[in-house]
Amino acid sequence: MCLALPARVVEVDGESDSAVVELDGVRKRVSLALVEDVTVNDFVLIHVGYALNKVSEEEAERTLELFAQAGLTEFSE
Repeated sequence: MCLALPARVVEVDGESDSAVVELDGVRKRVSLALVEDVTVNDFVLIHVGYALNKVSEEEAERTLELFAQAGLTEFSE
């Protein structure tokens, strides 16, 4: 099973087509090669170091809550 987690973009680097995302205090640099028009404070789905697509803040929160309820993550609002 493959899971993609939503994370907030905290920094965008247009030169390297990458971004730093944050989820529950953890920051990671990811590739933006598959997504266009990403800006700081957007939410993106992350899988294996790549942002797959943008999602709304509400969708990100719902997804993280469902993962937490299923015991797949410890993240919750």
